[in-house]
Amino acid sequence: MKKLILLSLGLICYFGGFSQTVNDVPLNQIDVEYVQLIGKGSGRKVKVDFDFGQKNRAWTSKDTELKDENNKTIKFNSMIDAMNFMSSNGYDFVTAFAYKEGNDTVYHYLLRKRK
Repeated sequence: MKKLILLSLGLICYFGGFSQTVNDVPLNQIDVEYVQLIGKGSGRKVKVDFDFGQKNRAWTSKDTELKDENNKTIKFNSMIDAMNFMSSNGYDFVTAFAYKEGNDTVYHYLLRKRK
């Protein structure tokens, strides 16, 4: 019985450890229809924030960043890189717009969970 419990806990940690999270919520457990990707940057890397309506602490972007299994922020090469990632995780493109903010471009992409 003890071995079964230890094995179960080990499997939960093993499989749970490979998920990406936003605001400590695993990406595959975000139970909303729409997600907005907000990208900011220019050049080779774009900082992408994820907005699914989660409650965020004031003055921090850590609640909107996608984290890997080691709690490190996942960096995307471009908005298309982020879109391809989200497509492989069950989301489809709805609409987008962009505007200039200083030397950076700010991108807003609205995605809908595939049914």
